Amino acid sequence: MRLDKYLAETAQCTRSEAKALLAKGRVTVNGAVCRKGDTQLKEADAVAVDGKALAYQQFVYLMLNKPEGVVSASTDKRDTTVVDLVGDAYPRRELFPAGRLDKTSTGFVLLTDDGSFAHDILAPKRHVSKTYTVVIDTPLTEEMKAGFAAGVTLADGTALSPAEVSALTPDGLTVRVLLRQGVYHQIKRMFGVYGAGVNALHRDAIGGLALDESLAPGQWRELTADEVAKITTG
Repeated sequence: MRLDKYLAETAQCTRSEAKALLAKGRVTVNGAVCRKGDTQLKEADAVAVDGKALAYQQFVYLMLNKPEGVVSASTDKRDTTVVDLVGDAYPRRELFPAGRLDKTSTGFVLLTDDGSFAHDILAPKRHVSKTYTVVIDTPLTEEMKAGFAAGVTLADGTALSPAEVSALTPDGLTVRVLLRQGVYHQIKRMFGVYGAGVNALHRDAIGGLALDESLAPGQWRELTADEVAKITTG
């Protein structure tokens, strides 16, 4: 890989900014100042900026706590997107949400530029679970529990895979839902079959990885390799 490209991807800067770093002698390769952006790096080469070592990262994986009113998309002409919330932190990356949350819903959204990983966790055959806290306007009933467990058939005839629902509060209005499927407006449509409306929906976890409770709405952070692996275990 060319040195200027490596700098752009690891130091999260533009190509022009990378060239400026090189021109000012702030970049070293194996301890020696290098000013040539077209220098071809070998895998074992050690690159540093201002003495701080850089490490190449093939893909980025971010956990974001989506606020209400933000859309799960990379771009949108009218609304703020989950990618907009990351701002210019990754100028050389083409981030996108791996899976969607409705505009009115909140919680864990995974942002990445790893298309293969996103496809794997969203593929029906992988059955990666997603866990939600949902506030409904009608108390949870035994009929709903049994129906979710058997697999709800939606009003349009779509037969869904089995899901889990349990009450989190004594009044049965706040519930936990676990899905291993992704259908448009799925939870709202499932409860709709039983005449219940959804007042709030928050995604708590993807697979075996729970949303970091320290992240305020709109905040995000990178995932560790271990955390990325946990996504596929739930």
